[in-house]
Amino acid sequence: MAEILRECPAPLDAPDRSKILSARDTTPLTGGASFSLANRLERLAWQICWTLLARWTPPMFSPWRILLLKAFGAQVEKGAAIAASALVWYPRHLRLGAHATLGPGVNCYSMAMVSIGRRTIISQRAHLCAGSHDVADPDFQLIARPITIGADVWIAAEAFVGPGVQVGDGAVLGARACAFTALKPWTIYRGNPAAIVRPRAPRQCCDASSAVMIPLRKN
Repeated sequence: MAEILRECPAPLDAPDRSKILSARDTTPLTGGASFSLANRLERLAWQICWTLLARWTPPMFSPWRILLLKAFGAQVEKGAAIAASALVWYPRHLRLGAHATLGPGVNCYSMAMVSIGRRTIISQRAHLCAGSHDVADPDFQLIARPITIGADVWIAAEAFVGPGVQVGDGAVLGARACAFTALKPWTIYRGNPAAIVRPRAPRQCCDASSAVMIPLRKN
């Protein structure tokens, strides 16, 4: 497999590859491009490699899939995992913390940076959407805003996280819930739009990077 990987097209190094083009200039509503040619070629190469080398692989091949993500510019820490059926739009805009997980069918629409903290679980068919449009613009200009998800978060099955949303450490977004604004740390949300259900008891864990111990709440 290593020989096959070396044959995949290498990521391009144009510094402006992820810059969104002006809709007024390119008219995407009539078929024009929203991103540079370099960006589109890199994403095409990524889609080909992922389809041929990852989509069919069994669950235990997650380290191989992580290797593919890294080859296309993703920043992935030790112990992270990604399911074969997960989709990452642009690997250079993905940061996965240690032991974070992208589950089956997850759609990481990473038009802008998507950062996922340590031990965070993105469950099956959840949608992390970093792109939108300016509905007041007659040219329907594409807009991208980064998504930041903290450590020890659970984004449950088929939940939606919108552009620019920040999810605090330990937050839970319930199944099929939709988050369009920031979620508070250690708080459980559900519904569309997401509303607070109750606090979540912080669990005992130690973040080695900050050496901060989070105590387990006593009942």
